[in-house]
Amino acid sequence: MLTDTETGTDTAAGTDTDTDVVVVGYGPVGGVLAILLAQRGRRVTVLEQRAQPYLLPRATSFDGETARLIAGTGIGPQIGEFTEPADGYRWQNAAGQALLDIDFAAVGPYGWPDANTMHQPTLEARLAARLSALPGVDIRRGERVVGLADDGERVEVTTSGPDGATRSVTARWVVGCDGARSFVREALGVPVTDLGFSYDWLLCDVELAEPRVFTPSNVQICDPKRPTTLVASGPGHRRWEFMRLPGESNAELERPETAWRLLAPFDVTPANATLLRTATYTFQARWADQWRVGRVLLAGDAAHLMPPFAGQGMCSGIRDVANLAWKLDLVLHGLADVSVLDSYTTERRKQVEESIRSSVKLGKVICVSDPGAAADRDAAMLARASSGTSTRPEPAPPLSGGLLYQRFTGVTEPPAGDVAPQGRVRYRGRTGLFDEVVGRGFALLTTEDPLAALGEERLGFLAGLGAHVVRLVPPSGGDGGDRGDNGDAGDDGSAAADLDGVYLAHLGRCDGTTLLVRPDYHVFGAAKGAAEAATLVDDLRAQLTGAARAPRSRLGI
Repeated sequence: MLTDTETGTDTAAGTDTDTDVVVVGYGPVGGVLAILLAQRGRRVTVLEQRAQPYLLPRATSFDGETARLIAGTGIGPQIGEFTEPADGYRWQNAAGQALLDIDFAAVGPYGWPDANTMHQPTLEARLAARLSALPGVDIRRGERVVGLADDGERVEVTTSGPDGATRSVTARWVVGCDGARSFVREALGVPVTDLGFSYDWLLCDVELAEPRVFTPSNVQICDPKRPTTLVASGPGHRRWEFMRLPGESNAELERPETAWRLLAPFDVTPANATLLRTATYTFQARWADQWRVGRVLLAGDAAHLMPPFAGQGMCSGIRDVANLAWKLDLVLHGLADVSVLDSYTTERRKQVEESIRSSVKLGKVICVSDPGAAADRDAAMLARASSGTSTRPEPAPPLSGGLLYQRFTGVTEPPAGDVAPQGRVRYRGRTGLFDEVVGRGFALLTTEDPLAALGEERLGFLAGLGAHVVRLVPPSGGDGGDRGDNGDAGDDGSAAADLDGVYLAHLGRCDGTTLLVRPDYHVFGAAKGAAEAATLVDDLRAQLTGAARAPRSRLGI
């Protein structure tokens, strides 16, 4: 019996269960979630119905924010093995005229390339190797989930093995990362919002015999005779996608000779390439209306599906679990009220809805097979593109509600909800990106003296969360902590030299002196002066514990 409400402390804290969290599904989303939990010392059981890893690519890219999240699993140094930075994304009409040009930077605002083309099977292999090296992890392949029973204190998960035998595992929480046909979502019986935007496309994955340069890396050909997508998919690999036209059957499209015929105009032939796969797929635009029922949650394709044109499908799933992992950990550790998990749906569903609607909007531009409508589209877009200037990708979407600092009158104000940028710092004799040099988790960045601003008790609270408390200084302002400071919450705040001016500039733009960043890199809130910095920390504690917030003036007191 699955319950739909639960508040208070994690009453299963003293319950004997086989594991802390069951993750159903072992794609990239399930793999990242399992790692993020295991790195925090949680017992994790992964259930995957496939007996062997799936060795063909599905997703082909991820953005700079997602690269940062993936690096947080510990495989950051290996990302270059299966990715290549994309230099651009062009939309062009049948005549080759540019309708839209987006330039990607080699190093974007989050410390990674704006766009990274990837070979998904290698990503999954690196995640699997990382997960298998962590303690407290049980990976069960060939186990299909066939039953869920939530008694309010724990969840019993029943699986069927390759021999048809059933067995069960008990957990304090279950997360369904089991894809578009999610058993977990169906078992929860949650309603789904479907925008009804759907087309069939032929997918052709190709391995090139010799290196070739495609400029730009990714292209959308808005040709009414055959809308076509060309994208890089990691070193030595590319994908072509062709929209199914009226009157064509999927069986006809999936014949290898059809694929080679469609690839020939791009000088891709059996003589210079290997066709790894041809398959038709139907993209959809939908999301689950409820992402948590009792002790069971949804993430990734189990919670949402979107057209591919913005490249945000897998990225959205990884954002889901990055948002969820630290909240689950705090609840399991008794540091946060169970109600904190409701902020997961509040925060992520709205972001996903916006991504899906944006992807649908892009899809309505490319999926045009009527010549007259295509001509009107081209004229409108060419008029807007007449300046000839390229555009830059939009910043990572901010959160608009949820577990964020409500600064004065119960209203969330920027930069709360923004994704914090990442730059290089010099800290304790080391130089590099902040996440690698200082560390991940909660971070309080301030130009104030942390002890004077917050006091020992608040610093102790932050230390209990594993937070990094860092005093920011300009590059010329000191040695970046070479004086023996350890940088942990509760000390005098080890100095970090802001080598690229990223953090000090960010504080300047929001007229603040302190920035409190969550483990998923979203800014909890900013404060100006010592008094409001204390209020900022108090507000985090109140929201985590479910305590009532005290009213305060615009002075932050």
